[in-house]
Amino acid sequence: MKYLIVSDIHGSLPALRQVLDFFEKEHCDMLCILGDILNYGPRNGVPEGLDPQGIAAALNAHADHIIAIRGNCDSEVDQMLLDFPMLADYALVVDNGRRLFLTHGHVYDETRRPKGHFDVFLYGHTHLWKLEADERGTLVCNTGSVTFPKGGNVPTFALYADGELQVYRLDGTLLKTKSIGC
Repeated sequence: MKYLIVSDIHGSLPALRQVLDFFEKEHCDMLCILGDILNYGPRNGVPEGLDPQGIAAALNAHADHIIAIRGNCDSEVDQMLLDFPMLADYALVVDNGRRLFLTHGHVYDETRRPKGHFDVFLYGHTHLWKLEADERGTLVCNTGSVTFPKGGNVPTFALYADGELQVYRLDGTLLKTKSIGC
């Protein structure tokens, strides 16, 4: 299966549309959203194209293909607009025997991981993308943010398929690739 992983949309419909265009163009099977979907958050400015209802409608059209995690800016009110569950702090996805741990990053992050072995640890929250293998051989990926990248970074998201993880700019330009075990 092919998974597109995105975090920190923060209500920007133009950013989400670019993500969904990539999702469809690449024939992805699942859209994994690592939180902060509709609300732009009190520490951020108002994003370009703020449209929570438009975001909900666009995502609800893909509801059968979405795995979503609650971010620190997501709430029960947001869940009322969405046709897929999004209030869990994490999800575990097993793909061809590989264990992928998905979380937002405000409860679990690379320094506060739950017990157990994971082949891939995916999170967002900091808006700073990264893709590295740790000392245990786990791929650690922060998908960054498609709306509010920080630290001089560009808007980013990730793609996972067949043991390989890639980070892309929002415009579809590949930034980095890593494989499990490398």
